[in-house]
Amino acid sequence: MTLTAAVLVFGIIVSGCSSTKKDADNTENTAAATNGSESAKVVNISVFAQQGTDQDLKTNLFTKVVEEKTNVHFDWTTVPFDGAAEKRQISLASGDYPALYMLIPWVDKFSQTDLIRFGNQGVLVPFNDLIAKYAPNIQKVIESNEYYKAMNTAPDGKIYGLNQLNECFHCSYPNKMWLNTKWLKQLNLEVPKTTEDFKKVLEAFKTQDPNGNGKKDEVPLSGSTEIYGVHVIPYLMNGFIYDDDRTYLTLNGGKVDIAANKNEWKEGLTYIKSLFDEGLIDPGAFSQNAEAFKKIGDNADAQLLGAGVGMHPAIFVNTAPGNKFGNDYNPIPPLTGPHAAYSTYVYPVDPGATFVLTNKANEEQQIAAIKMLDYVFTQEGQLLGNYGEENIDWTKPKAGDVAIEKSATPIFATIALKDGEKPHNSSWGALAQYNHSKDFRNGWVQATDIYGSTGYERRLQEATSLYDGQQPEEVFPHWAIWIDPAASDQASMMQTNIKDYIDQNALQFVTGGKSLEKDWDSYIKGLEALNLKGYLEIMQKALDSSTATK
Repeated sequence: MTLTAAVLVFGIIVSGCSSTKKDADNTENTAAATNGSESAKVVNISVFAQQGTDQDLKTNLFTKVVEEKTNVHFDWTTVPFDGAAEKRQISLASGDYPALYMLIPWVDKFSQTDLIRFGNQGVLVPFNDLIAKYAPNIQKVIESNEYYKAMNTAPDGKIYGLNQLNECFHCSYPNKMWLNTKWLKQLNLEVPKTTEDFKKVLEAFKTQDPNGNGKKDEVPLSGSTEIYGVHVIPYLMNGFIYDDDRTYLTLNGGKVDIAANKNEWKEGLTYIKSLFDEGLIDPGAFSQNAEAFKKIGDNADAQLLGAGVGMHPAIFVNTAPGNKFGNDYNPIPPLTGPHAAYSTYVYPVDPGATFVLTNKANEEQQIAAIKMLDYVFTQEGQLLGNYGEENIDWTKPKAGDVAIEKSATPIFATIALKDGEKPHNSSWGALAQYNHSKDFRNGWVQATDIYGSTGYERRLQEATSLYDGQQPEEVFPHWAIWIDPAASDQASMMQTNIKDYIDQNALQFVTGGKSLEKDWDSYIKGLEALNLKGYLEIMQKALDSSTATK
């Protein structure tokens, strides 16, 4: 069981890779090398991969491109998304596994524990020498990105598998607040800057009938229980103490600590409880799923929602063309509270591996596979692999095109399917997202109308800019650490128990099941009884040994 936070499953994810001329040159060099006489022989490789319902990897256009450019031939074993993890595990347990696994991270991937266990058993082939000798593009990314290097390098220094790299900017700050600015204008209110300002806005939403139907049916603030930044507590807690919404771990001078036993945490809960007690937070925010959350945002009879938390507004309201309420919700920056004004940051890639070679691959197959992936890491490989055919699925920028990051040079524009048009089966899509750097994503062309059908990603980019850099100077990088294998099972259990305990007690304190005055001390004792000290020591050791801290 891996010791990481839950993987962010992104509703709006697109990606690219490096935009420099050097990378373009690398594309040509890689293709030339693999098409030279030395590699003219076609190498067959058995592959286990996940396949979407609108995809056929055997006849896929990018499959043909890769096979032609890198002189490989894939013997595919494909599985649907449902049950993919179990099928991978069964293949390993049975011994009837392929030479290569290529996986989609939000469907299934090898955990850190998997990599260490199967690596030590000799089932997995280390990549270090293969990358150094045959994969200059992969090597460049590893050496230039400390987090990517750290999450792919096991404690013994070996790389037993490679993770995808998709530096989604708006995913890096998932806990955003989207305020109904139409109501704000109707009530002649200013955008709230402080926690107290925000409370006054919610009070006005509740009492002044901004939807104009004569009923007190407004829901000032809501959220849900999923993992897309939709928890209501973290955004509010960040005005008091940093809440990462995952581990609750903090850093101070390189020392690992936890936020949830501090007086500032208690103050934050006191503030949030005051909102709940006044009916300003929807009780359903602590129990409902995304579907229920969206029913509030899209209520047919009257607009009900004053504010919603989430990575992006489409989680809780329809933002498609012709929507009724979707354009009314706009982001506000982190609130300034008594002690802080933080945003929650997470590196948008969780540990694990999606590209793994096994001992069923002979030396020739190992070399061919890593050369193939090195091509996928190039700009050409990323554009063709993730998007599909040029001028059919994507195009080079035209004069006047504006990149999603306005200061960036436009690199590519996607071409949307027409109404009723079937997917082209021309790309690997999420299976090929291996070098989608922030710089490349910033070069993606988007419409300048953020409320238009092709401007949604720009809307998220601009929203996220309000949160960028507002996290503490030190953030615990749970995505860049490996737990000592001897302590991994214990640490995983401790992490689960501690997080569940903090979450359950926060809910009880906010909703009145426990008293912050009477029960706080016993809560602290209960947290310590879960061996919090030992857990922090394990995490400190993992942090100190991470290559990201060197």
